[in-house]
Amino acid sequence: MLTGIHFLLTYACNYECDHCFLYCGPSAEGTFTVAQIREVLAEVKKLGTVEWIYFEGGEPFLYFPIMMEGLQLASGMGFKAGVVTNCYWATAVEDAALWLAPIYKTNIEDLSLSDDAFHHEDGEENPAKRAAEAAAKMGMPAGSICIEKPTVQPPTEGKGEPVVGGGALFKGRAVEKLTDGLPTKPPDIFCECTHEELIAPKRIHVDSFGNVQVCQGLSIGNMWEKPFSEIITEYDAATHPICRPLSRGGPAELAKTYNVELDGEFVDECHYCYLIRRSLIEKFPEYLAPRQVYGLTEEGD
Repeated sequence: MLTGIHFLLTYACNYECDHCFLYCGPSAEGTFTVAQIREVLAEVKKLGTVEWIYFEGGEPFLYFPIMMEGLQLASGMGFKAGVVTNCYWATAVEDAALWLAPIYKTNIEDLSLSDDAFHHEDGEENPAKRAAEAAAKMGMPAGSICIEKPTVQPPTEGKGEPVVGGGALFKGRAVEKLTDGLPTKPPDIFCECTHEELIAPKRIHVDSFGNVQVCQGLSIGNMWEKPFSEIITEYDAATHPICRPLSRGGPAELAKTYNVELDGEFVDECHYCYLIRRSLIEKFPEYLAPRQVYGLTEEGD
């Protein structure tokens, strides 16, 4: 049952993090308008199951007025609302409070602050910690998201294989920037999707291009071409050309279904799945979208 909608309010970001699985950055395009947000929320309300609405990106604070209107609309319709931010705006605790004050008035129920080495230098004096301090003083619910750079953890007591830790997902820019030197495994062992619920998704990501994504870059329809509520109610993983093999046998089954042969081994399921999907974009452009999530332009690379 679908309970959460995550608006990718914009793909634009003032950072260009190595771990970003959406290839966000200063030159990334795609930002919601207020009218589009209003249209999606009306469709979401029809479903009757969604509890949470999140605004994230990219960096949603780059479009603060639009984000604010989205929060007010969501709250006014009875949804619980949240925001995910890199906190670039928290130049001081007092200043952070000025940014947060209007958000607090929308009855926001979750403020997720990116606080890790990808976004900020180590130490107490960084924007995320200033934002957290300001939120705490205001009584605003806030928590940290901390994704560390991948590390190789040796097997316990000499048994098993090395484990990759840190929390980064190996798709998007992370495949390009973070996989070198990490231990890999043969592709035939990746027989399940371990991060997303493809058969009955509980959360969906939507972007301003209209893509309704069960996983970043894996679309089940375009909500500017067909109403969002219809896309969700009619979705069936068994008839989706990408979700069907993934739900049955993971990336290994996806590669087998479409005769995709990639050289080498891979860090994990996401790494293998991402590269398979990237190789299939020209075959399934409406399902593997948007292209920029795969590091490609609309004209093709």
